[in-house]
Amino acid sequence: MSVEELEAEALKLESRERARLAEKLLSSLETLSPAETERLWAEEALHRLAELDEGTAASRPADEVLREARSRLE
Repeated sequence: MSVEELEAEALKLESRERARLAEKLLSSLETLSPAETERLWAEEALHRLAELDEGTAASRPADEVLREARSRLE
């Protein structure tokens, strides 16, 4: 299964399940060196930029994203 396929499947999960998965994935990165963590974030940033440039991803204003996140926490 490719990363893209895995991502698509993960996005089908309910929000609480996605949060639990995200927490586990993030905690697995805590064992990485600071240099490795920085390298991975740089790769992710480049990947996201490429998606925006290709038109396969869309951006949203930060205030909209934060408003939605806050409403989900209430």
